[in-house]
Amino acid sequence: MIKTAKLSVSTAPFLKDTDTTPKIMFTVVYTLIPVLLVSFYYFGLSAILVTLTSIFSCMFTEWLFNKSEDRLQSLKDGSGLITGLLLALTLPPGFPLWMVFLGGVVAIGMGKAMWGGLGQNVFNPALVGRAFLQAAFPTAITTWSPPDGGYFSLRGTNAALPFLQGTNVDATSGATPLAKMKFDHVSTDWLDLLLGNTGGSLGETCGLLLILAGAYLLIKKIINWRIPISIILTVSVLSGIFYLFDPSIYPSPIFMILSGGMLLGTIYMATDLVTSPLTPKGIWIFGIGIGILIVLIRNWGGLPEGVMYAILLMNAGTPLINRFAKIRTYGHKK
Repeated sequence: MIKTAKLSVSTAPFLKDTDTTPKIMFTVVYTLIPVLLVSFYYFGLSAILVTLTSIFSCMFTEWLFNKSEDRLQSLKDGSGLITGLLLALTLPPGFPLWMVFLGGVVAIGMGKAMWGGLGQNVFNPALVGRAFLQAAFPTAITTWSPPDGGYFSLRGTNAALPFLQGTNVDATSGATPLAKMKFDHVSTDWLDLLLGNTGGSLGETCGLLLILAGAYLLIKKIINWRIPISIILTVSVLSGIFYLFDPSIYPSPIFMILSGGMLLGTIYMATDLVTSPLTPKGIWIFGIGIGILIVLIRNWGGLPEGVMYAILLMNAGTPLINRFAKIRTYGHKK
């Protein structure tokens, strides 16, 4: 019996990428697991509760705003999960859990759902939630607990009831390396910054792991190498100029790169496929703009950190960058 081959007839495109949205999202999630484990090691139970609350809040809001027949479908792509993880990593370990939940609702509701869902948002959803919490609860979000080996004790005001308990600084609270540098001009050893044995957000726990995670994502081509390279180079050059001018006031380039949310924002948030430019030229403009804003805000802004605002501001400029840096259509003059 002679077998006949079947001819498949379909419309273009005929070549399909094997990397689906869920595959990309969960690859990013897997790279965050070591960072989360280190934050659990340093901050114990509080880090676990903040992370779980953030994930639950984001996924619940994702389910709530999904109007399709299969309301669980949007949860399967991993976008809500990664938003919850990234939001948690931008928060201090002693942050009240009800505020964490509220931040997750805003991150998905205002940062994603109101724009039309996945792929339609202008701003990074996790940073939208973080910016809301920064504006609404400035005292709570800048109350830091240094690592002290208390794995099973709650920090700060994790268990505070909504609107009924203040967020007073407890005896173990301390300034972050960025705050010490900005207000007291006291630098932190680069090895402590690399290993994460400092006070700060959950995502500031280990610069070494973030560098390794970023390298893995670059090798797998999950993120565009131009974005982290342009940001790091810009921050290094600008901060290096200021450091040479007056090292007693301005931090060194190594400190600028390893401190605060620089690595987390550069690797995981600035590289967001939806909110970053489309063309290589536009990406360079985007990354350089973020780097300039980080240095300006950290050195002369009212807050020690500037990564969040730098990324959000450049997210807002992404549509304009896309128009300016669009690739010439074949057969047409510029």
